[in-house]
Order: sequence, then C-alpha cells, then structure tokens
Amino acid sequence: MIPPLLNIYAEIPSTLPAELIQTLAEVGNVRIERIISAGQATATGSWYDQSWDEWVILLSGSAGLLFEGEQQVRQLAPGDHLLIPAGCRHRVEWTDARQKTVWLAVHVHSPVHGEIAAG
Repeated sequence: MIPPLLNIYAEIPSTLPAELIQTLAEVGNVRIERIISAGQATATGSWYDQSWDEWVILLSGSAGLLFEGEQQVRQLAPGDHLLIPAGCRHRVEWTDARQKTVWLAVHVHSPVHGEIAAG
C-alpha cells in the first residue's frame, strides 16, 4: 500500500468550540496526534497526570504550560518542544485566541510486560 501524502496544516476548522484532537498515526505503543486549540485551556483545578511519556512541539500559535511545583507558566512559541515524563502533572493555562494553535504530540506508552516495542 502506498501511503497518502498529508499536510499537518490542512483542513483546520475555521471555528473551534472545543479543542480538536486527531490521531494521525498509531503503531504499537506510540500514538501521534495533531491538536488544534483556539483559546482553550485545561479546566480550572484540573491537571493532566498521564501514565505515559508525551513529547510535544508547538507548530503555530502560542500557549502557556504550567507544571505542578512551578510558579511560572512556560510560554511556548512555534518550534518550542519538550518531553513530558509519565506522572508529571501539568496543565494548559492558555492558548492563543487570535490564531489557531497547532500542536504535534507523540505519546509513548510503556510496552506491556513481555511485549516488544514497535520500531
């Protein structure tokens, strides 16, 4: 099978009442997502506390990430990326409301005991 050529910036909705999360690829213990935000943030008092590692890069727009234990919000601009280890509580404080914020997220789950990781 010949894979299709796709574009990360294609088919971005003009309005987004909620953050849009789309799985682009999933193989073994790895999932790659395109996330599109337009002013959305993590609900007040809520934290992401994932049992897997997540590498994320901001492709367009801007956002603020806060990690538990830090006082200062990290401001992300296009090209900024980081690895969020499993169990590292974090939240999205804000995303740009003037333009779409496009993220690429790579989720890496620990392989099940005895299973060989894809790759």
